[in-house]
Amino acid sequence: MFEAADCPWCARWHEEIGILYDKTDEARELPLRRVDIHDPRPADLKHVEGIVYTPTFVLMDGGREVGRINGYPGEDSFWGLLGLLMKRWHESGSGGNR
Repeated sequence: MFEAADCPWCARWHEEIGILYDKTDEARELPLRRVDIHDPRPADLKHVEGIVYTPTFVLMDGGREVGRINGYPGEDSFWGLLGLLMKRWHESGSGGNR
C-alpha cells in the first residue's frame, strides 16, 4: 500500500478496512506492506512506476507487479477489486509460490 499521512482516502481505508484486514483470509495470502510515498522508496520497490494517487495497492510477486488498485473506491468495491487481483495472482501460477 503506497500511502501518505495527509491522504483522506488513506485514512478512510484505514478506518473501514485497515482495522480488520490483518484478520482476513486475504491478509494471510497477501500481507499488507505500507510505504509512504514521501519517504525514500525501499530498494525492492524502486522499479514500481506510476504511483500518482494514494492509496495505491500494488500486488507484487517475486519482484514482479501482478496488478494494482488505484485509490480507494469504498469498502465493497475494494474487496471486489482485491478478489479480482487475487484471482489473477492465482491464475498466473503465483499464488502461494512466493
